[in-house]
Amino acid sequence: MAIASANDTEVYASLTDLAYERIEEEIVMLRLEPGSIVSEAQLSEHVGIGRTPIREALQRLAHAGLVVVLPRRGILISEIDIRAQLQLLEVRREVERLIAGNAAERATEAERERFQGIAREMAHAAETDDDRSFLRLDRELNDLSVDAARNGFAAKAMQLMQPLSRRFWFIHYQEVADLPLCARLHAEVARAIGDGERIRACAASDRLLDYIETFTRATLDTPPR
Repeated sequence: MAIASANDTEVYASLTDLAYERIEEEIVMLRLEPGSIVSEAQLSEHVGIGRTPIREALQRLAHAGLVVVLPRRGILISEIDIRAQLQLLEVRREVERLIAGNAAERATEAERERFQGIAREMAHAAETDDDRSFLRLDRELNDLSVDAARNGFAAKAMQLMQPLSRRFWFIHYQEVADLPLCARLHAEVARAIGDGERIRACAASDRLLDYIETFTRATLDTPPR
């Protein structure tokens, strides 16, 4: 029996990560619609990656709540549940406050410079109502904040919550979001972290989550597109 080498293990791990990223993007961007059922074979062909990494990626996606694996039937893309989203926000508020505060205290000088850069770019996205730049900067701010916070447990919690949050935002933001306001609130968080002010960063995080909760509740009266 052949024994997998360390290089083989690294290749499989990187392919699993790539499969996860590609399938998650398809789900978040609604190219795989909520409630639809697909097979491993279809996903493998769709993202151009073999079945084994796809299967492992699907286990992670199921853990994150984005899919449900149905034995002998296929892969169900999870529906969007407003009640679940509000429950998620209760947890996300606490975790994001912790991450913002820790990042303000623990970020390196290079990270602080990038936080300030994100703040400037977010402010520009707010002025120009640039949704594409906002979405790119939002993900970068999330990733940089998690890295700078240096807390592995908080990082794992955010990995579970962010895909569901991004999908919810994407399906509703054109109808009910105030994108310039949201971008300004993100800029405040980034600027406070870059300045190294924990209390200010935590307060800015709470203001952002206040807005996100308001946005989430507003979707109750707005049908998804």
